[in-house]
Parts: sequence; C-alpha cells; structure tokens
Amino acid sequence: MGARYRGPSVLRRRDRTRPAGTYGPEGIAVADGGQRRYGPLGTVLVIIPTYNEAGNIKPIVGRVRSAVPEAHVLVADDNSPDGTGKLADELAAEDEQVHVLHRRGKEGLGAAYLAGFRWGIEQGYGVLVEMDADGSHQPEELPRLLTALKGADLVLGSRWVAGGRIVNWPRSRQLISRGGSVYSRLLLDVPVHDVTGGYRAFRAETLTGLGMDDVASQGYCFQVDLAWRAVKAGFHVVEVPITFVEREIGDSKMSRDIFVEALWRVTAWGVGSRAQRVLDRVNRAAVRREG
Repeated sequence: MGARYRGPSVLRRRDRTRPAGTYGPEGIAVADGGQRRYGPLGTVLVIIPTYNEAGNIKPIVGRVRSAVPEAHVLVADDNSPDGTGKLADELAAEDEQVHVLHRRGKEGLGAAYLAGFRWGIEQGYGVLVEMDADGSHQPEELPRLLTALKGADLVLGSRWVAGGRIVNWPRSRQLISRGGSVYSRLLLDVPVHDVTGGYRAFRAETLTGLGMDDVASQGYCFQVDLAWRAVKAGFHVVEVPITFVEREIGDSKMSRDIFVEALWRVTAWGVGSRAQRVLDRVNRAAVRREG
C-alpha cells in the first residue's frame, strides 16, 4: 500500500487574460474563442513539446481537455517527420482551446518549453504547465498541481515525495533518476526531492522572474536549471506527489548526451556556486577588518 498524500511538500515571492485567436509566432494554428480562468490563477496553458509523437498526441490532448476543461493546450512541435504537427493542426481546427507552435526543427526540450513559455506569456496566460506528450504525466493529476499553485509560485509534480510513484520503470532506471535528483539537490543546495521531474505548473510572473533569456540547458538539465533559479530567486516552491507512467507508444527521448549534459552542467553550477559563496565570505571578512 502506497503512502497517503498529506498535502504539498513546501520549500517566497508573490491578472491577466486575453482573448484566444490567431496570433503570435508563425505556425500557430488556432480558431477564435474566449478564454476561461482557473479560479484566481488566470487561464491555464498546458505546453506539450513533441517530436515524433503521432501515436500519442491526440490521446494526451483529449485527456488534458477532459481533466481540466478550462485549460488551453499548446503543442510545440519540432517539425516531426511522422506528421505529429499535422495531427495537432487537426485538433486545433476542431477545438478553439488547442493551439500549435510549429518550430523549424529538433532543437531540444528546453528550447521548446522556452518558446512555449514566451508565447503563453505574450498571450496573457496566468498559468503555464509543462507536460510530456507520451502519457508519462497523468493529465488527471493536473487539478492537484493547480490547486497547490493557489498557494505557491511553482508546483513540481514529484515522484519522490510521499504518495509519488513510478510505473513500469526498471529498478536500475529508478536508481539513476533518483540519484540524479539527490546529486543535484545536494550539490546545488536545492530543497527539492524531484528536481529533474518535468510535470510542473508555473505562475506566469514566476517565469518572467527566472531570467529565461540566458537559459541554454536542455533535457533533465533544463528542469534542474529552472527549479534552482526559482529557489535562488526566493519563489515559493511546492512539491505534490504524482504517478509517473512509462510510455507505451514511441521511443524515449532520453539519451547519453542528455545525461552527460546534465552531469557536467550541474557539477559546474555547484562548484561555481560554492566557490562564489567562499569568495563572498572572504570579501565580507576583509570589509570587517578594514572597518
């Protein structure tokens, strides 16, 4: 029997709407329609990056629209050769709350999310959600993240807090994933259990305060980067348990390059951050001696 969910795990800063329509970067496929707000948070935009997800895109968008009917969906497609972008266009033509951002090519998860964030903020969405296209993030759990966001700036769906779990992953992969989170948490001094997880809900003003223009990381590293920035900036970060389910259709986008990037970037960030803290202490001590 799994652990019971006893509420969000807390780690502080603290409106906008704009009609939907055909606007923004080239490739947006959307019909005109009004936005509805998710309580006091503003309108929700769920961003789903895709590359060769033809077998998953229609089911996942349908599940999002059923789980949170008020939410809009932005499919950010990296010119998938399997026709994912065309299928997303068909969904957008049928549903005024589905939008499509056609990107030039495969530029990585982080770049896709950043493009989606910028588009969503420009259009006045109050909440921006990260969600995988392959069904590993359960849309039915999105209301839990949005409820927690009413008292937070950033909500992380966590596999590693009480009540969180993983389905259909071998133990070796679970150990690698959890080890990566523990390594990042300790090295960067980030009080987050699942710092590499990709199911997240941001307030729009949180994203604008994270300095997105100089984010260059991708994959797991991108998730670590944003969580670390949020903590350093003093935003109120909360974790809620989720069930992560391994994809059944298509191929995982995880690669050796993504793993290596995460390892060296996190190590460099951690060493640099600790060195800066030591330098700051030395400078403060020097100032006190001179005073």
